[in-house]
Amino acid sequence: MRFRSKFKLYRVLLIAVLSGATIAGCGKSKTDTPVVPPPVTDTNTDPVQYGTPFGSVPATKDIVMYEVNIKTYAPANFDGVKARLDSIKALGVNVIWLMPTYPIGVVKASGSPYAVKDYEGVNPEFGSLDDLRSLVARAHTLGMAVILDWEANDTSWDNAWITQHPSWYQQDANGNIKQLSTYSDVAALNFNSADMRDAMIKAMKYWVYTANVDGFRCDFADNAPSDFWTQAIGELKKITTHKLIYLAEGTNGSEITDGFQLGYAFNFYSTIKSVFAGGQAGNLFTTNAAELASLPSPGIKLRYITNHDNASSDGSTITEYGGKQGALAAFVLASYMGGVPLIYSSQEVGYPNAINFFNTVPVDYTANPDMVAAYKKILAFRAAHEAVKTGSLTQYNDTNVAAFEKVSGTDDVLVLVNTRNNSVPFNIPAPLQNTTWIDGMSGGTTTLSSQITLQPYSYLVLKKR
Repeated sequence: MRFRSKFKLYRVLLIAVLSGATIAGCGKSKTDTPVVPPPVTDTNTDPVQYGTPFGSVPATKDIVMYEVNIKTYAPANFDGVKARLDSIKALGVNVIWLMPTYPIGVVKASGSPYAVKDYEGVNPEFGSLDDLRSLVARAHTLGMAVILDWEANDTSWDNAWITQHPSWYQQDANGNIKQLSTYSDVAALNFNSADMRDAMIKAMKYWVYTANVDGFRCDFADNAPSDFWTQAIGELKKITTHKLIYLAEGTNGSEITDGFQLGYAFNFYSTIKSVFAGGQAGNLFTTNAAELASLPSPGIKLRYITNHDNASSDGSTITEYGGKQGALAAFVLASYMGGVPLIYSSQEVGYPNAINFFNTVPVDYTANPDMVAAYKKILAFRAAHEAVKTGSLTQYNDTNVAAFEKVSGTDDVLVLVNTRNNSVPFNIPAPLQNTTWIDGMSGGTTTLSSQITLQPYSYLVLKKR
């Protein structure tokens, strides 16, 4: 056999060696060795489960959620949060929502943590994947589930998908990728792309397996098509080893039909702010009833007096509700009237200033221990009373006092909240006069007569004796 060059000879020999063959020649016989192809890697295979799935995820009605803004801790990383987990648990919290933990884009950036550069990455400012795993594991040890913040609508402009899969994005007539609405720092994803949807769902499943998380809070959920959420949650529900929590930043009720258990109480937040600014206390009941009626069963509203958006745009609960006592009174209403309560990092210690969540804002978590103690009592009473969580509500109309009774079986709770920064009288409804109750905060006994005077922003939580 003749070869035109040494290079071609070497190439043939190399191919033969790699294929496992023996070259015939020089009087040696040829031996045929079967070629064994390399193993095929299935890119659709789920990652190996890290850790043991958490077995104590609470029923939706029992959830008390705490939103973690990592940038309010010192140090502002996973270890800083981990060091505070015992204190968060002591409040009565059983679910932690971590604000976005992914790498943030730098192209056209604003600093928003919702400009996701890599859906399967960890923001190095916060630590490593192992640090995140350690945080989740510690929360589980303390009896708290952990959910991640998920941005399904867009990515940063330097996400690898931009160059690798431009068809995964919305494009204008000239083929230019479009930004999402008014947000110039993010590129809008194209939900008509089946491949993009599959990649998104794969990334969500990645965190359930790889970091052992317990669900997702989904940002701007109303913007994504309803059938995407049905598809995504349907796939996630196939992970039978986990009981997952799904919270939608959504308002129209359809998110529950799509598979979410929880939706945002935007209207309740707006109403409670207006009531503490002088509006009629009874407006809360109108909003409460309308919100709950808008939800298909078994959906529940997430009730809050602030969150990362509100603390940034509207300021601290201390300024929104007229001081420490006003903030506590508002929290009683958000926690007891219906739905499940949320506490945002810094709220429980009465941090007095606005927090721009794009920035690092160290909070003194040792401040205002009296407020912390009050939050603990409010949440402990809620946990102990099914009437507060699921009972039927009877409202007692008053201009200044939000007064209502909730009953579940023999569990009977009466709540009176003064929404004014001055003392006000409240006329006890006839059916409640001369009844005896136990004060849920102090443990003392109270017998109601015909009228009671409530101090500025005070709240009275009573259980039937």
